[in-house]
Amino acid sequence: MPFYRYKCEDCGEETEAFQKMSDEPLTVCPACGGHLKKLLNSVGVVFKGGGYYSTDSKKSLTADSSKKPSTSTSKSE
Repeated sequence: MPFYRYKCEDCGEETEAFQKMSDEPLTVCPACGGHLKKLLNSVGVVFKGGGYYSTDSKKSLTADSSKKPSTSTSKSE
């Protein structure tokens, strides 16, 4: 279950609540009884596994442009 942060629009008090995603959001400030507004939280992202390192990425376009395009010739009969 995630933590949700709320801020009272009347007194400015910030509150955290440990709620299910399916729970209704809080609407009443526990400090003054005013209206609460849900705040957006920042989250930490961790990339694991292959594909997230500079050695695993595509080659730059400048390196590819120095190569000559290969041409194939086909003989028609």
